[in-house]
Amino acid sequence: MLTIGTSLRNRYKIVAKIGQGGMGAVYLAEDQRLAGRRVAVKVLHPGGALSPSTAEQLEREAQVLARLDHPTLPRVSDFFTPEEDEGHSVAMVMDYIAGQDLAEIVKEARRKGRFLPPTQVLSWAESLCDTLTYLHLQEPAILHRDIKPGNIKLAPDGTVKLVDFGIALILDAGSDQTVTSAKGIGTLPYLPLEQYGADLSGNDPRADLYSLGATVYHLLTGQQPLSAQERFLQPERFQPPSALVPTLMPHVERAILRAMALKPEGRPVSAEAFKQELLRGEVPPTVADETTLEEALRANALLVAVALLLFLGALALTLI
Repeated sequence: MLTIGTSLRNRYKIVAKIGQGGMGAVYLAEDQRLAGRRVAVKVLHPGGALSPSTAEQLEREAQVLARLDHPTLPRVSDFFTPEEDEGHSVAMVMDYIAGQDLAEIVKEARRKGRFLPPTQVLSWAESLCDTLTYLHLQEPAILHRDIKPGNIKLAPDGTVKLVDFGIALILDAGSDQTVTSAKGIGTLPYLPLEQYGADLSGNDPRADLYSLGATVYHLLTGQQPLSAQERFLQPERFQPPSALVPTLMPHVERAILRAMALKPEGRPVSAEAFKQELLRGEVPPTVADETTLEEALRANALLVAVALLLFLGALALTLI
């Protein structure tokens, strides 16, 4: 843990601790080389002494994140191993985003006995869908893996910012080192079932869609959804959004529930598809809906065989 007043790299003076998680902490710091600039310093603790391979992997991922350029993402500007921690952690320096996070905003609304306006929530969701589209279309694709109201800041200019890339995953199918060494798994109410395991075989962009769907559920209803594990074990306990907000538009609820499907195959195929359904009620096919002709024939082989026999029988009769 860093103390207030510590200067990292003789440049970043720690001013306050602004967040704490299982993988590390986030600090507000002043950039002593650029007067007036404030940054967020995320200090990750992967566990034990930092091996050269782990440090190299984390640095490679920081370089990928540093190349991102999107209005809803904070820029990563520096990455290093703090000497103050004797080689047990790494630090990532990012833009500091002032303002409340959406978890605080929805909690404040519930204290006042009201819901957040659906039009406002859908506007935020539209922006976040665009963010995920940008991340998922990177080469290699980038998964955030911890989307939740607490990781979304409402900036002073009214835009939302998706923060906290401490456990982001770079999906590089051509590499045997695609797993970030900071193996955080996310936050349970927003965590898809396939991310409960220790391996990352179930990770693809639809995992982020589950988390975003659960986030929109929370923002609209004022309540965290049941975890995917609880829903799997006790499906009768899960309340659809309209049970909590009866005035919710049916197509919005349908989009949320599809994004929160327990099986990835039941979710929209992309963030753009989720956006279209959430905002306009358009229902593009899920992966489960996209059955090829070969798959359809294989799944219905008996029916095809009977139909073929009937056709040949009818054809024979016409030739007699």
